[in-house]
Amino acid sequence: MTPRYSVGIDLGTTNSAIAEVDLAIEPAGPGEPLPGALALEVPQTVAPGEVAPRPLLPSFLYLPSRVEAPEGAFDLPWGASPDSVVGQYARDRGGLVPGRLVSSAKSWLSHPGVDRRGQLLPPGADPEVPRVSPVEASARILRHLRAAWDALHEAEGLRLADQAVTLTVPASFDAVARELTVQAAADAGLPRLTLLEEPQAALYAWVQSAGDAWRKSVRPGEVILVVDVGGGTSDFSLIAVGEEDGRLALSRLAVGEHILLGGDNVDLALAHLVQERLRGEGRKLDAWQFTALTYACRQAKEHPELESKGVVPLAIPGRGSGLVGGTIRTELGWRELRNVVEGFFPETKVDATVAAQRRVGLTTLGLPYAQDPAVTRHLAAFLRRAGGAPKRPGASFIHPTAILFNGGVFKDAALRQRVAAQVEQWVTAEGGPRLKRLVSGSLNLAVAEGAAYSGLARRGRGIRIRGGTARAYYVGVESAAPAVPGYAPPLRAVCLAPFGMEEGSAVEVPALEVGAVVGERTSFRFFSSSSRRDDQPGTVVDDLDELAELPAIEAELPAREGKAGEVLPVGLRAGATEVGTLELELVARDEAHAGTAWKLEFSVRGEGEPDSAASS
Repeated sequence: MTPRYSVGIDLGTTNSAIAEVDLAIEPAGPGEPLPGALALEVPQTVAPGEVAPRPLLPSFLYLPSRVEAPEGAFDLPWGASPDSVVGQYARDRGGLVPGRLVSSAKSWLSHPGVDRRGQLLPPGADPEVPRVSPVEASARILRHLRAAWDALHEAEGLRLADQAVTLTVPASFDAVARELTVQAAADAGLPRLTLLEEPQAALYAWVQSAGDAWRKSVRPGEVILVVDVGGGTSDFSLIAVGEEDGRLALSRLAVGEHILLGGDNVDLALAHLVQERLRGEGRKLDAWQFTALTYACRQAKEHPELESKGVVPLAIPGRGSGLVGGTIRTELGWRELRNVVEGFFPETKVDATVAAQRRVGLTTLGLPYAQDPAVTRHLAAFLRRAGGAPKRPGASFIHPTAILFNGGVFKDAALRQRVAAQVEQWVTAEGGPRLKRLVSGSLNLAVAEGAAYSGLARRGRGIRIRGGTARAYYVGVESAAPAVPGYAPPLRAVCLAPFGMEEGSAVEVPALEVGAVVGERTSFRFFSSSSRRDDQPGTVVDDLDELAELPAIEAELPAREGKAGEVLPVGLRAGATEVGTLELELVARDEAHAGTAWKLEFSVRGEGEPDSAASS
């Protein structure tokens, strides 16, 4: 079916959104603007028995008890939802009963240290509370958005699954997190879609809102820095302005590392501040109440009256039958919020080192938040590492000429000015130009709107940002060496897929043959880098400290009769799919298996659950 709409979905850590562009609408004439993206309001439960549309869908999943979920209490226009609630009510109710609230599912989806298909959310919940995996939690949010879109377009007889859907992910998501995002979408009834990096989506939204004026705002040779700080991550990208056939063109130069640092960290910092104040008053909170305080601080910092009144109340529920009587009441002040937020954006030098705190031997199982809370230091480190374009003579980093902000944290205009001034100081200190400020239409909706608009660009009806893979990928190859007690054979990494590999392309690694055991489980180690831009397939990296290791790929290659346990020579083929994920294949080199290729999948399951490799 030919899609009628290009639909963009922003699956956010704190809020999600959906927007669309009607592909049937043509420009009024030559030189006229393309149709704009329209953000849709999402029907959701706002109170038991009450459904209302909202511009954003809070990315929270509440798992109500049977007492809380009488028949019909959480029904939606498209049917019943007895086992969980998504959206505003989930967020609000979960602040009072945090042990039944799933939050930050997107951050858990990218956590390499846990089984992301395992039933582990909410962490620390009481035994009677059902649990869901990060993949399932993400799928339920996406399922709500799909059902809402279908309901809004019921009169047209259209389904979201038949449209041109673009789902956004952080630019820093690695191959595993992207694949899991695609799996969550498939589980939600969206088997066909395209992934788009969030900073690119934000830039698409700016291009759309600026119209043809964007071509006057930037010139060939300039570099745009996109700073995206949302609820869960700090995401940085550099995008170059070039020229193709006499027309302006955009291409992604570099992306940052995956940094769990955003609004969630601000909430935790506020909660610690309030907790210390309560402790000084002789009022102590247990772990459950501290979690409730964190959610209360999240809501308070976004309260519309916080700035005007200077203070908003906080209520931390007690536990057990004395719920109301046990409530602890305090407040959060505007100045307290400002001091905490500004502490995440301190003035720093461009050569400042990201701090690494010494860790204790044991820690609770939780999200791997960034150890250094200073966004500006992470930004400086990103600019120093970024490559892909020539530097000015005497410059220590690529000098951005323009900056675009995205993410809910930057709804604060003073914060945008603070970061822009810091970057401009770094650039001008090395003789670079003043920094242009590009203005986003909507920090809450820009990613969804830009994702919808990108569907036009892929159809040749607008400027397209060239990107390809955000990382280079490598396979570990063990060197053949005599056994030495206490020493492992040397391991080198060989480049499989270069940085910027275009979607829909594939490459076989030249002169690389490895032995693969058939009929038995075997393991492959893989690595990635967002900074090594010049490596080509076959490039050997001896220093593995330069790379980030991914979960191993474990597979049992099907053996033909009489071949079990035999080591076969195989080559490796890598491909970037049209969806935006990475595909890896082992290609048989022996005559008995000629023409056979085994597709490898990243091992994202638990230790006791074997993977498989499909042959073709």
